[in-house]
Amino acid sequence: MNRRLIGALAATMAATLTAGLVATVAAAPAQAHRGPARPAVIALPDGFQPEGITTAGRYAYFGSRATGAIYRADLITGRGRELSPPTGTPSVGLKIDKRGRLFVSGGTTGDARVIDARSGKLLARYQLGTGTTFVNDVVLTGRAAYFTDSYNPVLYRVPLGRDGALPPAESVTTIPLTGAFTQVGTGINLNGIARTPDRSALIVVQSNTGTLYRVDPATGASTVVDVPGHTFTNGDGLLTVGRTLYVVQNRLNQVAVVRLNPSGTTGTLTCTITDPNFDVPTTVAKALGRLYLPNARFTTPPEPTTPYTVVGVRPHCGG
Repeated sequence: MNRRLIGALAATMAATLTAGLVATVAAAPAQAHRGPARPAVIALPDGFQPEGITTAGRYAYFGSRATGAIYRADLITGRGRELSPPTGTPSVGLKIDKRGRLFVSGGTTGDARVIDARSGKLLARYQLGTGTTFVNDVVLTGRAAYFTDSYNPVLYRVPLGRDGALPPAESVTTIPLTGAFTQVGTGINLNGIARTPDRSALIVVQSNTGTLYRVDPATGASTVVDVPGHTFTNGDGLLTVGRTLYVVQNRLNQVAVVRLNPSGTTGTLTCTITDPNFDVPTTVAKALGRLYLPNARFTTPPEPTTPYTVVGVRPHCGG
């Protein structure tokens, strides 16, 4: 066999071997390098007594109804820190806007505070109610922040100026509720608040009757949201995601999932979310594909050493 033939055979064999190796490497499945699983239960500071929650990216923010402190937790690592120190007054419901500002309901102090979510600095304070009052929850619309008062049949409106500018204190208005809503007794009435799917109105829940109401934010006129065959006793925090309304029923340890029509006048209960880690959850926010709910533990006597947690669950029923 001559040298040319030997060289050609060797080149052919090398090419075949190389092609085989490439095909083998291409066929081998890529190895996924996943980090540690996100915790489904995250510890909050002992004695914190959480109430509200809001989320931005991987972070969740919580208000303490005991001290008014604001705590920020990393939902991926579970670690957190105090963002804003105790005020001696409650921090109840809260929401964060796109500018990184936290709007905080002041409970029995009847006020609202706006806090920088990066530095914890107090940016503004507004006195909403006086006397017997409990400013409970808040929703943001882009043009205003609306707050509920659990002891009075009103909403409070804090208007936002151009580019979200915070207004002077005298700009706050009180909106009496008219129409279908009726205050019942002296306990917790109005509680959670959210926007309708088409963003044309607001939805509130009356905790002691379990009724959902649609409210015109311009006039305060209210109508019952018709969810045939269902009421939402112990209704607390509300969250709308698309046409889905989540209703936290705190002492029932469950979240009702309601499919609304676009205007929020009617709905259908689709399922109920429960979790063995629930211990009187109060409010709800969505982040990273989960719903997160702080356990207020209303049935546990609060002590400085009482542990508190936030629970992450899937945003739908059926596993």
